[in-house]
Amino acid sequence: MKGKIESFFKLKEHNTNIQTEVIAGITTFVTIAYILVVNPSILSAGGMDSGAVFTATAVTSALGTLLMALSTNYPFIITPGMGLNAFMIYTVVLSMGYSWQVALAAFFVEGFIFLIISLTKIREVVLDAIPHSLKLAITAGIGLFITFIGLKSAGIVVDSPSTLVTIFPFHGSMEAGTFSTGGVSAILGLVGIVITALLMIYNVKGNILLGILITWGLGLICQLAGIYVPDPAAGYGSLIPDFSRGLAIPSMAPTFLKMDFSQVFSVGFATIVIAYLFTNISETFGALVGSATKVGVLDDNGKFPRFKNALVSQSVSCMTAAATGTSATTAVVECAAGIAAGGRTGLTSLVTAIMFGIALFLSPIFLAIPSFATAPALVIVGFLMISSLLSIDFSDMSEAMPAFICLFTIPFTYSIVEGMATGFISYVIINALGGKERRKKVSIAMYVIALLFIVKYFFV
Repeated sequence: MKGKIESFFKLKEHNTNIQTEVIAGITTFVTIAYILVVNPSILSAGGMDSGAVFTATAVTSALGTLLMALSTNYPFIITPGMGLNAFMIYTVVLSMGYSWQVALAAFFVEGFIFLIISLTKIREVVLDAIPHSLKLAITAGIGLFITFIGLKSAGIVVDSPSTLVTIFPFHGSMEAGTFSTGGVSAILGLVGIVITALLMIYNVKGNILLGILITWGLGLICQLAGIYVPDPAAGYGSLIPDFSRGLAIPSMAPTFLKMDFSQVFSVGFATIVIAYLFTNISETFGALVGSATKVGVLDDNGKFPRFKNALVSQSVSCMTAAATGTSATTAVVECAAGIAAGGRTGLTSLVTAIMFGIALFLSPIFLAIPSFATAPALVIVGFLMISSLLSIDFSDMSEAMPAFICLFTIPFTYSIVEGMATGFISYVIINALGGKERRKKVSIAMYVIALLFIVKYFFV
């Protein structure tokens, strides 16, 4: 058996061994396992069943990562992407007014288009059509958006009639008698952010997941000590896991094959799919190329073998995610943790996929973790994403201004679609009117996309 594993994954050829690959696979899982907590928390805000989303997330991650392992022999992982889940609920469902069933259908269509792109040379054309500055701005804008969602979900930032948003009124909550719920949650969320940041400073493996667990642990102590008092009616449930059903796996029935294609021919649906597609392609390409660089398989032209296989794995996983009932998948950069631990082949990914399967039996623990404990993960991920701004050339106004418009529109309008729309439109207008040389930068695809967004605003 050992010999077959070494032969199939070509371990000696990659200067690694089974022990190293297993450790790397476990390391990768610990690093990305926070998605099993955060994804149900975000998607349930749009009316989806958190138990079903948990199971769908684990199953999709396991199958996608397994497909990646067997088809590419690279230590990459596939799981629902941060940003895409927020996009689905806070933009498509809560802002644009579509049902989560329609949002899942859009993910499925996007995955099918992604598959076609992956199997043809269109993939380079599509990616090249998006200006690099806008790719970076979209990533950074999503980072700000995710951070804001984290702060809101923990109750650290609350609504204000005079300033729209403000910090949680700690003194006021004491007078109103709500400090034992909202006040404690907000404080624990802030403490969790500090703890997670310190874990990152000291380069502790699995720092985001560990930050979630420590914050949750502090909450459990507060509940047992009577400092935190559950109030389900106000949205503050018990933090103690419910093992009344044992370790049963939550059913996917509430979300399985619930896609609604009734809006598929509408302009609004098309804009959602386009936004999904460009965001997903950018994240996937970036994660794959970045991870491939760390593994050392890129050639002099920045390409690597079996890249098409990796994209096909991602697109099939995206459709699987929509069918099972979770947000779109993407190749994620957290696999860098496993690569740093020595992972060099698909065996690392195989071990991570197995860990996702084992996690299915731990649903009572994952589903008991509250939003104030997942908030630090959202804030930290937002911090990591906004660092992409450092690569934008702010000395070139024709690139920087559309990027800036895209960046601030996403969090201020609570919509990734609006950010992409204003970014694309402003890029086309500024460069089209900015002289002959700048006009050359605008592709036909950019003109079409900008026009489609304009139609959405004035005729839909």
